[in-house]
Amino acid sequence: MDQTLAAPVLPVRSDLETSKRNLTATTDGHDPLTETIIGAAIEVHRALGPGLLESAYQECLVIALRDRGLSVARQVELPIEFHGHIVKPAYRIDVEVNQQVIVEVKAVESILPVHEAQLLTYLRLSRRRIGLLINFCVPMLKDGVRRRVL
Repeated sequence: MDQTLAAPVLPVRSDLETSKRNLTATTDGHDPLTETIIGAAIEVHRALGPGLLESAYQECLVIALRDRGLSVARQVELPIEFHGHIVKPAYRIDVEVNQQVIVEVKAVESILPVHEAQLLTYLRLSRRRIGLLINFCVPMLKDGVRRRVL
């Protein structure tokens, strides 16, 4: 089942939005939420290996994340405002986890600067702080994960 949602143009976030599943960074710098997401991605990569289409990895990652009890949305519309006009859907976020972390799924030979720029743009436009760029087309998934924080 594909869950397509639209992100607000200017999301308003408050401490009251924090759910019981909200995982926050610890004092030692580890972020349990991104660690859980990366763990789910590793599970998918171990089961499927490299070489499939991005859409297959994306769907399997969503299943693995939901199995871990996380709130997950696919293909989240991210409109932009230009000269007072809303342009939508200008962009689509691959996966958004717990309304906190943006995950961009790739299945490419190598991560290019344009892929990292895409993630940073999504973070800025959505006003999210944390993003993961995960490339499944690598022998070891740890070599395909990039974590970015604004």
